[in-house]
Amino acid sequence: MQEIVGESLARRLVDWGVDTVFGLPGDGINGLMEGFRRCQDRLRFVLVHHEEAAAFMATGYAKATGRIGVCVATSGPGAIHLLNGLYDAKLDHTPVLAITGMQETSVLGSRYQQEVHTELLYQDVASYNLMVTNPQQMPGVVDIAIRDALAKRTVAHLTFPNDIQVAPAAEDPYRHVSPGKPPMSRSSLSRPPVPAAQPDLARAAEVLNAGRKVAMLVGIGARDARDEVLAVAEALASPIVKTLSGKQVVPDDHPLTTGGLGLLGTRPSEELMEECDTLLMVGTSFPYAKYLPAPGQARTVQIDVDASQIGMRVPVEAPVNADARLALQQLRPLLRERTDRSFLSRYQAERDAWRSDMESLENPDRHPVAPQYLISCVDDAAADDAILTCDSGTIATWAARHWTIRGGREFYLSGNLATMAPGLPYAIAIQHANPGRQVIAFVGDGGFAMLMAEFLTAVRHELPIKVVINNNNSYGQILWEQIILGYPEYAVRHRQPEADFGAWARACGGYGAKVTESGALPDAIRAALAHPGPALIDCDVNPNEPPMPGKVRYDQAKHFTEAFLRGQPHKAATVATVVRDKINELRS
Repeated sequence: MQEIVGESLARRLVDWGVDTVFGLPGDGINGLMEGFRRCQDRLRFVLVHHEEAAAFMATGYAKATGRIGVCVATSGPGAIHLLNGLYDAKLDHTPVLAITGMQETSVLGSRYQQEVHTELLYQDVASYNLMVTNPQQMPGVVDIAIRDALAKRTVAHLTFPNDIQVAPAAEDPYRHVSPGKPPMSRSSLSRPPVPAAQPDLARAAEVLNAGRKVAMLVGIGARDARDEVLAVAEALASPIVKTLSGKQVVPDDHPLTTGGLGLLGTRPSEELMEECDTLLMVGTSFPYAKYLPAPGQARTVQIDVDASQIGMRVPVEAPVNADARLALQQLRPLLRERTDRSFLSRYQAERDAWRSDMESLENPDRHPVAPQYLISCVDDAAADDAILTCDSGTIATWAARHWTIRGGREFYLSGNLATMAPGLPYAIAIQHANPGRQVIAFVGDGGFAMLMAEFLTAVRHELPIKVVINNNNSYGQILWEQIILGYPEYAVRHRQPEADFGAWARACGGYGAKVTESGALPDAIRAALAHPGPALIDCDVNPNEPPMPGKVRYDQAKHFTEAFLRGQPHKAATVATVVRDKINELRS
């Protein structure tokens, strides 16, 4: 059988170590699908129900494995649907290859049906972005696209007109030089770790050794440097603050960490940033500058493998362009062991008080069910190597504060894009990549409803994901954002009746349960986790539970009050919840 371009593409993906493609067929990619079919013994195609989910799956797969994620969509609307998931990959520095279809070259420019020029549409999202117009561009452009995505930790895109997809791969109207074979070892699929330059290390050590109140801020770029982060923090007597995406870097129960930073962070972490005189940033360019030390307050050292990320938020006195693990290993011998640990000890006490406050909110006696109690039940029952995926919204607050990183646990969400709906597709892709581990999607009713058909994908592919829905029958984060801005809520709550997503799970052939009472929750969670296949718990929670910032600012409190005075429609229920939460904190 003569090899076609679609098959040449599939074979080249296999040569690069790609074993899975997520996507949805269409007449704009029939030639590519035939290529995938011919290579199905080595390249698995995961059929989804929405192209956006395919892009999220490719992103989640890449985040969890460190390998390139691949998604495919047909021409026109299919390619457009990929974009949200691809921007998630781009903004979180995740290598993904997007493959799309295109109309035949003979009709391009004729306003043909579904003629969307995806190479123009993808100009902003894709670092490498090409429409293939000659069979002999294959497989060289695949090599370039994958290298670009891996080297830059971003999105690459190839689009194939229909006639090119099915053209003989050997067809050559011009003279071309065939590319060689790609690297085969797993280690060669990403850039090698970059050590730090000695002068940069010396300058970093000088700044850190001179500091009296040193704080560390670590992000997902330090995910493979846990031991090194802890060793440097111990030497500096430095509290460790974590970004949300970097939550898994250091265990939450470790004595050196004060938890997260930002709107979803902790009060001790925020106050620490307001007081420190020296800041060591590792593997993060934390985007929310208002939570970082004020200008002129702290001398800053920043370690990042991507030089373009250094100094983006605060002036950096000692930049170190290097791999986080290697740089910290090199830096540790240059640091003087700190004997004065009073700064660290004070914030350890503040952290203990904060944790006590958070535990008081995990109250099983509350009705409606407190969302903090829901995620605490998941936290208690989940395995020590469980992987939690999360949507954006109020659920990210509950996960950030009540999902405990311990042992080999991991945590993934849409970091910089903060889009709704990736939790379920992430879980599917990560479960596919980690068949022996417990993978849990903690999602809201809004995000789940957007891509709920993908639960059926999990059933059909026999992927035993667990889905826990924090169902407040509203777009909770938007509700509180309206109030904080000083407006009464508007158009953020769904009408009755509330959905029963447990029934949907059962209709798909999975395990499904609806929970409305706190007393039934622990057993329901344990039953779902013990189920051998896909399982879902839909829990109705208090819709008036505020995701309060770690430290409430004056302007936030002022706008909150003004919104209530202007006629907040759920004033009584919300005030009752806030007062009850404060009473619980004081009792703890």
